[in-house]
Amino acid sequence: MKLKHLPSDNELDAAISEVSKEDFNRIKRDKNFSFDWQFEETNDVYKMQLVSEKTEILGLMSLIDRKDEYRIHINLLETNERQRGKNNGIDNIAACLIAFAAEIAIKRGYYGFVSLTPKTKLIDHYQDKYGFRQYGRYLGIDGVTSQNLVEKHLKDE
Repeated sequence: MKLKHLPSDNELDAAISEVSKEDFNRIKRDKNFSFDWQFEETNDVYKMQLVSEKTEILGLMSLIDRKDEYRIHINLLETNERQRGKNNGIDNIAACLIAFAAEIAIKRGYYGFVSLTPKTKLIDHYQDKYGFRQYGRYLGIDGVTSQNLVEKHLKDE
């Protein structure tokens, strides 16, 4: 998958993989992540890193497989603080992580159904940027929207 280095406008190759026990210990000491990721250890937690530089974690995502509801729930999503903002760092980290969750939901036969419980101030952002729709207190994507995110953010051109 490709990310964009904003200052230079260069494309960067990135990969998503599962977070290891050692990663959790490192994240706990990392001041660039605000949330306490130790609470997510019982979930499926994924990290995004540059292929060329596997020392820095760019983003994290915790997933819960809601088999009974045929959906993947994004329990927590966070971008490394150094990479946030329009003029800083690297773009498309969150988009690629969300697309990765959608790909899992497609592969598991959930028709790409992905949900999350957003902070109020982020509802419009998720709807406008990723195509989420509101379902009560949750936001969700599925079907064509999920497939489009996968095609746009995970498939190398």
